[in-house]
Amino acid sequence: MKLSRFYLPLCLGVLVCAACSNGTDPDPTTYPPPTALELALPPEFPDPLIPVDNPTTVEGVRLGRMLFYDPILSADSSQACGACHIQEFSFADSLRFSRGVAPGHPEGDRQAPAIINPMWLPAAFWDGRQPTLEAQAGEPVPNPIEMNLPWSQATARLQRHADYPTLFGQAFGTDVITMDLAVKAIAQFERTMISVDSKFDRVNRGLEQFTAEQDSGFVQFFTEKADCFHCHGPKLGTTHRFNNIGLDSVYTGGVDRGRILVTGNQEDLGKFKVPTLRNIALTAPYMHDGRFNTLEEVINHYNTGGHDPTNQDPLVRFGTGLGLSPQDVQYVIAFLNTLTDTAYVNNPDLSNPFDS
Repeated sequence: MKLSRFYLPLCLGVLVCAACSNGTDPDPTTYPPPTALELALPPEFPDPLIPVDNPTTVEGVRLGRMLFYDPILSADSSQACGACHIQEFSFADSLRFSRGVAPGHPEGDRQAPAIINPMWLPAAFWDGRQPTLEAQAGEPVPNPIEMNLPWSQATARLQRHADYPTLFGQAFGTDVITMDLAVKAIAQFERTMISVDSKFDRVNRGLEQFTAEQDSGFVQFFTEKADCFHCHGPKLGTTHRFNNIGLDSVYTGGVDRGRILVTGNQEDLGKFKVPTLRNIALTAPYMHDGRFNTLEEVINHYNTGGHDPTNQDPLVRFGTGLGLSPQDVQYVIAFLNTLTDTAYVNNPDLSNPFDS
């Protein structure tokens, strides 16, 4: 399965419009047009989701990588986006709830999700409240239990910085720094977080073979036996749908009500985004609230059928469960381990540039 090349078009008109929409006037004599970035994407994946007003460029990605890892965007300059989205853990957090920088370092109330192939993400956050990476990137900085810094102060800091005005000029044609341009740069960097080199991928390309245990787990995963494939399909490892998988039966006493908080639709009570299973062995703890520490616990939840809310997904077999034996569970886990992409978590282009 040979990787094809996907060329993101360089459109100066789009870049000019993007800058003008922020009240600035790009000066091509000072800052030449940025360089379109060529990305290697697997041909079997869906078309990537890239806004027309934020094409991916070499200069934009370079800037976004710095902003992702720079604690300058937090109130006390101690915490960056990369503090809760750690490359070693496939850009998730190993803590159940990440801690912010506000006084007392408060915990969040949801597990920091992994960032894996976000170029194909149709909605961000566990509840899908933001439709784009750009919109998502705007939230953590001013959030009082995360980085706790108003964007007006964040952009003022960046404007006073010795390097950032020039970096913004190179990326967007203007050195007048705005929140809109900052989140566009972060989103560009995140779109380079492409994970397509797990053993599972190499088997699909005919380069490797599963062990007997992995093959047994594969069969169970993609059949009604373990019944994983309906929600965690073979390409992206997720349908990106929102499901209630029977984690809770009642939603009182502070139990997270999920997507209903966004839509107001009673049918969305207890629903959360289906996460990708790519690199799942690296992203514990699991679920929106990190309640499960191991893959065994996750599978046993489905194996027992979970709780029975009125809108539980019918694929979760409440009352009967999956009927997997302990050995079956280990086979499924053996297959899940083939979804680990070590090249992704060791990719130097995605690492902290301030460490090099």
